[in-house]
Amino acid sequence: MNDSPVQYRRVLLKLSGEALMGELDYGIEPRVIQRIAAEIATARKSGVEIAIVIGGGNIFRGAGLARSGMDRVTGDYMGMLATVMNALAIQDALESLDVYARVMSALEINAVCEDYIRRRAIRHLEKGRVVIMAAGTGNPFFTTDTAASLRAIEIGADILLKATKVDGVYNADPAKNPDAKRYEVVSYDQVIADKLNVMDATAIVMCRDNHLPLRVFDLTRAGALVQAIAGDELGTLVAA
Repeated sequence: MNDSPVQYRRVLLKLSGEALMGELDYGIEPRVIQRIAAEIATARKSGVEIAIVIGGGNIFRGAGLARSGMDRVTGDYMGMLATVMNALAIQDALESLDVYARVMSALEINAVCEDYIRRRAIRHLEKGRVVIMAAGTGNPFFTTDTAASLRAIEIGADILLKATKVDGVYNADPAKNPDAKRYEVVSYDQVIADKLNVMDATAIVMCRDNHLPLRVFDLTRAGALVQAIAGDELGTLVAA
């Protein structure tokens, strides 16, 4: 780990819904969410301000529902509601560790969480609270990857950290091609041109145009989340 305990002042962590499943076929694996919360709590103690954007693919995925014949807009709104469920679960896990956390939703669900308001989110971060941003952008047809890029830019994050199940970006699918090569650093333009499937194209373009670095790392490895937030050079850095 780096000698300096804090390289970043503020980070945005993108968690997929699938990251919460563990070995389950769907839903939330308590052991997994507790480990993630413990690593976030450790990182928060270093003084880094942490925001999280969470997906909902472990419960519902709008695009998948649309392929099954459901109206795409309806499916996307169902997916947004799934992200709120995941966000509340993360909030509960963090608060069980005495970490102050706020869920902010792009959809108005005042009975269970706050509305997302940029200035209020920044104020929560400045007060040391972990901010969990749910419901994507609040609009259908936009992924939570795009929401993560948008929110990271809005709050002035120093870096966007994308937690995945692989240890970085490869030139081919490492699960299918044992000769696939991992990049330590790759440009936004190469990600788009070579269709490297890091995030959707809209999210990558937003990062590129706003000079927001993106680090892709393996969440399943113990301690990786703490290292990523601390600024260690693990996984793959996507930059200009």
